[in-house]
Amino acid sequence: MAVAELTLSSKNYSSWSLRGWLLCRLAGLKVEEKPVALDDPENRAELLLLSPSVLVPRLTHEGASVWDTLAIAEYLHELYPQAAMYPADRIARAHCRSVSGEIHSGFANLRSALPMNLKVRHARFPIFSGAKADIERVETIWQECLDSYGGPWLFGDTPTVADAMFAPVAQRFLTYAVPVTQTSAAYCQTINNWPLMREWIDAARAEPEEMAELEIEF
Repeated sequence: MAVAELTLSSKNYSSWSLRGWLLCRLAGLKVEEKPVALDDPENRAELLLLSPSVLVPRLTHEGASVWDTLAIAEYLHELYPQAAMYPADRIARAHCRSVSGEIHSGFANLRSALPMNLKVRHARFPIFSGAKADIERVETIWQECLDSYGGPWLFGDTPTVADAMFAPVAQRFLTYAVPVTQTSAAYCQTINNWPLMREWIDAARAEPEEMAELEIEF
C-alpha cells in the first residue's frame, strides 16, 4: 500500500490523534507520522479543550487531505473494505456508525473532567457530577454492544471503528480508576491489552513533553 502521512499531536494527551492512528492501523495503511509540537497555539488549545482543531489528526494520502476522525474512518473504509473496519451485517454496521458518531460528537463533561493522560494512574480520583451521566451512557453503550454481538470487542471477535473511537475512553477509565461494572472493566482490559494500544502507550510514555495544565493531582 502507498505510504501516507498522518499528522498527530501528543500521544500522551491527544485522544483524537490516538483514534486517527488506530483507524489507519485497522485499515492496514502504512503511515508516516508527522507530529505537531505542543507549543503550537492551535494544537495546545485543542488539547486543553479550549477550541476545536483541524490540525490533528489529518491524513494525507494520494492527493487527499482528510481531517476529523469519522471522515478518516469513512475514507479508509471506502478504500479498504477488505479490512472490515465496520461489521459486515447492515444492522450491526448502522449500530457501529451510530455509537461511533455519538462518542465523536458528545461527552464534553467526560472529556473535561477526565483528560487523557497515559503516563499516570490515580488510585482514587473525584468524579464530578457532570461527568457521571456521560460515564453511565458509555457503559450502557458498551453493555448493549457486548450483549448483542458477544464481545470481546464491541461488535464481535475483531476490533472495528467503534473500538478505535472508544479506546481513549477506556484508557481514561483506567487512568482515573473510574468505578465501572465488571463488563465495562473487562472491555477496558481488552482495549488496554490490544497490541496496537500497547504500541501507542509505549510511545506516549517515551514522550519528553508535559503539559502542566493536564497533570491533574487531587
